[in-house]
Amino acid sequence: MDILATKTGSFFLMQWIQNLLGLIMDGIFRVLNAIGIPNIGLAIIIFTIVIYICLLPLTIRQQKFSKLQAKMNPELQKIRDKYKDRKDNDSMMAMNQETNAVYAKYGVSPTGSCVQLLIQMPILWALYRVIYSIPAYVGQVKDAFYPLVEELMNKSDASTFLQSLSGASMYAKQFTNESFTSGVTSYIQNTYIDVLYRSSTTDWAALLEKYPDLSSSITNTTDLLSRYNNFLGLNIGDSPSVTFHNAIASGAYLMCVAALMIPVLSAVTQWISVKLMPNQNTQPTGDSTADSMAQSMKTMNIMMPIMSAVFCFTLPAGMGIYWIAGAVIRGIQQIVINKHIDKIDWEKEIEKNKAKAAKKLEKAGLTGNLSSYAEKSTRTIQAAASEQQQQMDQRRLTRRERITKNSSASSTVDSSGLYVSNPKKGSIAEKINLVSDYNDYNR
Repeated sequence: MDILATKTGSFFLMQWIQNLLGLIMDGIFRVLNAIGIPNIGLAIIIFTIVIYICLLPLTIRQQKFSKLQAKMNPELQKIRDKYKDRKDNDSMMAMNQETNAVYAKYGVSPTGSCVQLLIQMPILWALYRVIYSIPAYVGQVKDAFYPLVEELMNKSDASTFLQSLSGASMYAKQFTNESFTSGVTSYIQNTYIDVLYRSSTTDWAALLEKYPDLSSSITNTTDLLSRYNNFLGLNIGDSPSVTFHNAIASGAYLMCVAALMIPVLSAVTQWISVKLMPNQNTQPTGDSTADSMAQSMKTMNIMMPIMSAVFCFTLPAGMGIYWIAGAVIRGIQQIVINKHIDKIDWEKEIEKNKAKAAKKLEKAGLTGNLSSYAEKSTRTIQAAASEQQQQMDQRRLTRRERITKNSSASSTVDSSGLYVSNPKKGSIAEKINLVSDYNDYNR
């Protein structure tokens, strides 16, 4: 399938989300252009604000779950301690039953905020793809590359030259795609736009030197892109690393500082955003899985700001602006959410959740409160297991008595199957008995 102005291929749902977010991004840019400030950096910030506001209800639900989880942990820990040294199947079933009763009591699902994350992650990933491929979704930015890409298509060596530019490495497969080699015009144009949009200032200078006869189209394109990409003196199409090295070469040391500000601000805002999140219990709980997850989360919280700084130094500055804007918005949201959550009467909230859980039990044909139901279920499981064990023991005893009375041979066959009297330990006869016992157990 042909790419459409640098849109990336993905499964249907992601394409649908990306196209929807792309329409929002295009609308924001059109409004900014109408008021005389067609700036991609500003559009990215507004776009990020709009999306995070739309996701606010899901974020609040996540934070409420975190607060309830902190209140649940002592009860859950008691259950884990209760069954700590009991690894048999019946105990595990009973532990799960009691754990589910605690979750029901507080009105939350054992899966926690996974549903909210499953909804948010495709949206945030699609948002990233839209920002990473602006010409695919913002028609006015794509139009800036015309008529240059049409004129480049008339150059026999343009394809080879464009592949030598810094922005071409990630699009190598597009140059060997059947649509490109067979001469599909739209595919070739979109591939050229991909490369040119990722090209640095140095690449554009090399293009002008290579094709001086296209100087008018190259100049018009770069002027438009500079107008769109200029954000506080930085070209958001260039990565901070490129801007930094160019500034060092030209002696523009103030620009060096400006280039470094994006990765530094990204790391700082990410760190602040993490610190504003609800405090998680970092004390050992005795549960190896929970402790391991807590330690992994702690490590991730330390590493994420560092990783964001590294990525923002090498990726186009536009991505850094998106990450900074996202971290700032999350931080502001977190402050507001924390104030909102602090005002909640959690005792009343828990009572409401208990009432909801009780209604669900009633609909399922179960009566009684949650605690008694959990205890009843646990007793039922244990009683059933005990009765089953007694039945198996009785079958085994009945068979052995019958064989002892009716046969003095080493083995006998009766209506229930084969059984060997007094087998040697580790012998085939003992294994035969095990099979017979298993058959008895499953009769």
